[in-house]
Amino acid sequence: MSVRREKRRDPETGAEREFWFVDVDLELPGGRRKRVRKVAPVQTRRGAEEYERQLRGSLLDGSHGREEQLQQVPTVAEFEPRFLTYAENNNKPSTVTAKKQALKHHILPAFGGKRLNEIGPADIEAFKASMRRKVSQSRGRKKTPTKWAIKKRYGAPAGALSDKSINNTLSILRKMLGVAVEWGIIDHVPRMKLFKTQKPTFDFLDFDEAGRLVEAAEPEWRPALLLGIKAGLRIGEIIGLQWADLDLVRGRINVRRTIWRGNVGTPKGGRSRTVDIPPSLVLVLKKARHLNGPFVLAGRDSGPMTEGQLKAPLERALRKSGISREEGRIGWHDLRHTYGSHLAMKGVPLKVIQELMGHASIEMTMKYAHLSPETKKTAVLVLDEKLQDYGNLTATETRPEVKLP
Repeated sequence: MSVRREKRRDPETGAEREFWFVDVDLELPGGRRKRVRKVAPVQTRRGAEEYERQLRGSLLDGSHGREEQLQQVPTVAEFEPRFLTYAENNNKPSTVTAKKQALKHHILPAFGGKRLNEIGPADIEAFKASMRRKVSQSRGRKKTPTKWAIKKRYGAPAGALSDKSINNTLSILRKMLGVAVEWGIIDHVPRMKLFKTQKPTFDFLDFDEAGRLVEAAEPEWRPALLLGIKAGLRIGEIIGLQWADLDLVRGRINVRRTIWRGNVGTPKGGRSRTVDIPPSLVLVLKKARHLNGPFVLAGRDSGPMTEGQLKAPLERALRKSGISREEGRIGWHDLRHTYGSHLAMKGVPLKVIQELMGHASIEMTMKYAHLSPETKKTAVLVLDEKLQDYGNLTATETRPEVKLP
C-alpha cells in the first residue's frame, strides 16, 4: 500500500503520534527501480493520496528532486566566502584584494541575491550596461528587502567604469562561476562577451631623462631608482631584495621574492629569475652596502620598506630634474618600462628582453618591439633579394649573398 498511517516521534514535541506516509516503489524506464518514502505535506488521507500521485508523476518524468536541488544552489553572496578562500589559496595578495573590491562594489550589489545558476547572458549584459552608466553615490532603499540588505552591507558602485575595468570585473565573475562548476555546484558558466579595448600605452624615460632623474635623486635613493632603470625590477621586487640575492662579483641579481603590503611572495609569474646587471649598477650597489639588516632598502627595525616610503623620493627627483608629463605622472613601474624600452632601442632581441624582465609570454614583451631600430630595417632588406636566385635551390645549396645597389 502506497499511502498509510504510521506512528512516528514528533520532532517538535518529542511525543509519538500518527503521520500519513507515502511509500512509492516504482520501476523506471530502463528497468531501474526507485523507492521514495516521505511524510505527506497535507496530513489527511486525500492529501496523502494526491501527494502520492504527484510523486509518481515526478519520478516518471524525471523532475523529482529538481526543486530541492535548485534550493541547494547558493546565492552569490552565500558563495562569496568560499570563493575568496579559493582565491587566497591560489592567488597573490594583490589579486585577492582586487577580487574583494570587485565583489564588494560591483558584483554583490548586482547579483548578491541571485543563485549562481540563475545568472544568464541577459543578466550579464544588463550588468555591463549598468557599470557603463554614471551612477549616483546615493544609497537609497530598494524595494526588495534582500537586495537592500546586500546593498547596505556591501555599498553601492562609486561610478562609471572604463571598459577595461568592466572586463576585469567580468573576468572575476566568470572565475567565480567557473569555480562553482569545478566543485559541481552548477553545470556551466554563461557566455560573457568582453568589450574590445585598445592595448594600454606605457610611458618611459628616454636616455637623457633617465640620467637626469638619477642625478637629481638623493644619494641614498639612487640604488632603488637604478634597480628599476638598469635591472627592470618591479617595486615589490625592489622592496624584497636582500643582500644575499646579489652576486656582485659576477654582476647578477637573483630575483626571488616580492613584497606587497607586507605580504612576501614569489615574483609575478610564480618563479624566480636571474638578471645580469651592468658594471655601473654593480658599483652603486657596492657603495650602498650597509649592515642594517638583510634588505638592500632597509626600513624600520631593519625590515623591508613600504611602497608609500618609496613614493616621495621618486616625486622629489622628478621635480628637481624637471621631468613631467602632460597626462599622468611617472611612477615606479614606468622605470621598469624604461629598462625594457632602452634594451629594445639598443637592439637587444625581444626573446632576451623577455627573459630579463621575467615576462610569462613573448606577447607581453612585444609592446617594446616598435622601439627597436633594427627590426623594420632588417625586415625590408628581403625586398632587394632577387627572387630568381632562389627558384631552383636544392636542400644542400645555400642562398647567394644579397647584393644591395
